[in-house]
Amino acid sequence: MRWFGGWGRLVVAGAVAVSAMWTVAGPARAAAPGTVIDVLPQADGWRGIPGGSIVDYWMAGSDGTPRRASGVLFVPSGRAPVGGWPIMAYDHGTSGLGAGCGGQTTTPGQSEDNLIAKYFLAKGFAVVAPDYLGLGRFRTGPHPYLELNTEATATIDLVRAARATHPELSRTWAVVGGSQGGQAALGTAHLQHGYAPELDFRGTITVDPESDIEDVLPAAGPWVPRVSGVTDGDTAGFIAMILTGLRETHPEVDVNSYLSPRGRDLVDSIGNLCLRDIMRRTDGSTIGDLLSRQLTTPTFHAALASYMAVATTGYDAPILLLTNATDTTVPAPLHATLAAQFLAGGVDFHTVVGHGTHCELNPEMWSAISNFAARIKTTPTHP
Repeated sequence: MRWFGGWGRLVVAGAVAVSAMWTVAGPARAAAPGTVIDVLPQADGWRGIPGGSIVDYWMAGSDGTPRRASGVLFVPSGRAPVGGWPIMAYDHGTSGLGAGCGGQTTTPGQSEDNLIAKYFLAKGFAVVAPDYLGLGRFRTGPHPYLELNTEATATIDLVRAARATHPELSRTWAVVGGSQGGQAALGTAHLQHGYAPELDFRGTITVDPESDIEDVLPAAGPWVPRVSGVTDGDTAGFIAMILTGLRETHPEVDVNSYLSPRGRDLVDSIGNLCLRDIMRRTDGSTIGDLLSRQLTTPTFHAALASYMAVATTGYDAPILLLTNATDTTVPAPLHATLAAQFLAGGVDFHTVVGHGTHCELNPEMWSAISNFAARIKTTPTHP
């Protein structure tokens, strides 16, 4: 069973018309990250889940300044336990670059996203899910795809905003995600200790996360041949998305100087599109078609690592790492590399390896998730 939408998910929210429908104006004056802009309670049938609300809030952007963002909150029915409902933050998979593409604040939402919310609600968690910067109800420019820091601040600041308006929520929380969301969950876990020490973070569930691309991508150049299913198709689209985000957040790199005319045309044209339309735009292109020179310069590599590298030390809560040895979307050798890096870095993690497709969960993985969730709820509260 596929649980998470990964790099290959082509979201229905892809049309620009839908994006426009879901973007709204916000207050002119910025406030501190984690501050609520508005809470919009939804009817019980919204996304097929009762107790849902859209939360507009301020988050820390790529340069640390407050940016408008949106996400959702689902609260279990019934009376909250002593100390409040623990929170599970869900980080979604790849959905595009434009406003309205995140799929969390749009109706009806993605079936996989709704499944996750229902699963953890049934286990007694409130669930929050950010759209991420640039993918929600505000036009804040292209989403910085796979930028670890803003994925993390979007998540943590939504937890803060939800708690500020819902006193029945606990300070105890955890994070779950797959593919891009798996990388985002790891970034959230690493950032939270210093960024939100007032919260009681318990751990991370990550499924087939993106990792170590920053050490592979710099080998690319205009000579990369067409290898069907490897250097063309969706792969070229994902690389174009990374380059779009890097250009937006690291102007010192001069991303344009690495692009061919075809690459420049693509990067210029996909910043407001959702995943389906991006893949249509990049169809027929290869990685080599995008580039005019190799990406191995120290400046490019350093910026790319700063932008998207998953930390392999410095976590203060356990990690459940679920990977598939036959994953081709995020190539399985990268999962093995990440596990080896965690082991070398002394990270508290447990891994379950399956043999399914990208973000597919087998019964052993589901059992591990259930046990991990139970441990989150029974571990004594941190002071």
